[in-house]
Amino acid sequence: MAKQVLESDVLIIGGGPAGIAAAVAASRRGHSVAVADDNPEPGGNIWRGEFAAPLHENAGKWFQKLRQKNVLFVRGARVFAQPERGVLLAEKANGIRELRYKKLILATGARERFLPFPGWTLPNVMGAGGLQAMVKGGLPIAGKRVVVAGTGPLLLAVAAYLKKQGAEVVCLAEQAPRSRVLRFGASLWRQPGKVVQAIQLQRELAGVEMLYGAWPVRCDGEERLESVTLKHGREFHNLTCDYVACGWHLVPNLELPWLLGVETRSIASLPDARVSVDEWQTTSQTGVYCVGEATGIGGVELSLVEGQIAGYAAVDRHDAARKLFAARDKLREFARRLNETFALRHELRELAAPDTFVCRCEDVSFARLAECGSWREAKLHTRCGMGPCQGRICGAATEFLFGWNAESVRPPAFPVKLESLTANVI
Repeated sequence: MAKQVLESDVLIIGGGPAGIAAAVAASRRGHSVAVADDNPEPGGNIWRGEFAAPLHENAGKWFQKLRQKNVLFVRGARVFAQPERGVLLAEKANGIRELRYKKLILATGARERFLPFPGWTLPNVMGAGGLQAMVKGGLPIAGKRVVVAGTGPLLLAVAAYLKKQGAEVVCLAEQAPRSRVLRFGASLWRQPGKVVQAIQLQRELAGVEMLYGAWPVRCDGEERLESVTLKHGREFHNLTCDYVACGWHLVPNLELPWLLGVETRSIASLPDARVSVDEWQTTSQTGVYCVGEATGIGGVELSLVEGQIAGYAAVDRHDAARKLFAARDKLREFARRLNETFALRHELRELAAPDTFVCRCEDVSFARLAECGSWREAKLHTRCGMGPCQGRICGAATEFLFGWNAESVRPPAFPVKLESLTANVI
């Protein structure tokens, strides 16, 4: 398999909002900047498909800034190994890219968390963001009955988008109690922009039934989804639907940071691990920075600010970076309150039945995992996390269900072609 070498002063892994902001800030005369991303266009998951025709004003502004800078965007490239310090290997459809760099900025983003419950593996039961991405990619949704369930503001955005595309959004079920959500909403007066966004979403969702303190307990159907049962207080609601879009908040993508030996940490109120960074977004590895959701789930605005700080710091523009510290502090406080508001309730740990598959790749049930004492033991005895997804779905679920945490990755960090492995010594 052909291997091409690409050298840059600043290499950014991830082309979402954080990576774009980092590239714009780092791009200046005398410094070469490259962005590697496994998507065909910049934007990441949040701005997917908007590079040519932005739907969000903020996306359009940052795409325009990116076009004005001398930044090389390496499309469809998935980093899977680090053969030596300062070098990463990325697989593309037409060969291997050897990415050499002086400074590295990780903007690996986040993915949806899935929680197992009876029927969650039925066709048409999918992640909230996943369904949105499929609709953006051409999946016909007009006239389809959709139930959106889970937690967090992403549910509102997804439901509003699906409704705009002609879907009949039957119900939006938020697991957080109404009182906690209302307190969070009242605190938004400090950020008028968030209030405007919230009001706009409420208008777009007019007529959609919204249940607080509610969550799915099972999905039913023969060959595909036919209905979902929601628990709301002491009541159970069975709703006929074509799709269920579940989103149990987000999980940082830490496979590449772990592969590079970057330190991560967890805190009691937010158990998901995240990359530890200093005031310049520098990690425990010299010359390696991390920005966006990999440092803690905080939303687009925080990702943009962190990206700029790291981009400036990577090219020694520390004065420019320091001017953004106050904005970052404010946005981090907002992120803290948001994560506390939509923290997953303990009842969700009881959703899975003994025979419910937690690891879908290897058909490992909840009962089998409950007999294990750690993630490592589960892998050894059940092959949990050893299928095609490499634990990206069941790993986050077992972290919530059992408190397990992997915190280590062996190369290749992602599934790659056999030719990619045989062409390089890993």
